[in-house]
Amino acid sequence: MSSMNPKYDYLFELLLIGDSGAGRSCLLRRFADDTYTESYISTVGVDFKIRTIELDGKTIKLQIQNTAEQERFRTVISSYYRGARGILVVYDVKDQESLNNIKQGLQKIDRYPSENINRLLVGNKCDLTTKKVVDYTTAKEFADSLGILFLETSTKNATRPEQSSMMMAAEIKKLTGPGITASRAEKPSVKIQSALVKHQVEVPAKICLRPFLTVMNLQSEPK
Repeated sequence: MSSMNPKYDYLFELLLIGDSGAGRSCLLRRFADDTYTESYISTVGVDFKIRTIELDGKTIKLQIQNTAEQERFRTVISSYYRGARGILVVYDVKDQESLNNIKQGLQKIDRYPSENINRLLVGNKCDLTTKKVVDYTTAKEFADSLGILFLETSTKNATRPEQSSMMMAAEIKKLTGPGITASRAEKPSVKIQSALVKHQVEVPAKICLRPFLTVMNLQSEPK
């Protein structure tokens, strides 16, 4: 596809952050592929999916990136914080600590200021009602205190995983306006390459993580 004639009107980069085991990889997979798998292995570096949606008569290309928090990938991951238009902060509704850690995650976002950046708090695994320790009202009040959007999802039974990204796309589009199109949003001087990491670590089936490991390498386009 030629960058002069893109087949979409907007290109938005979204970023998923949150504790390991909160279900970021499952959320990414459910939204992009509408699939769910119980057994995953931990994401290393940055993994991403692309999906094109229709919104208000416009075609929007969403590049959704899932980050890990390993120190050795800090330089690569920081570049995605700077470029993101929307950030989905994911916690596990049956893990109070994962919500407590959200504040630290939001502080990381503030290190990389970006104009008109949107944030959404996502409480994942809401289907596990008997194990739920973070109730809806508490999380909603927390989100309201930060002035950000909030919803609960379940990637296992497909409860609102798509709505999370659609909400974010709608908010970004509202702030972007009609004058900024995909051709201006793209960064043609940067090539994104992915490579699989050979060493994988098995994790329990209940932890919702990525089935393979992806590391994103940024390489300048040859002149």
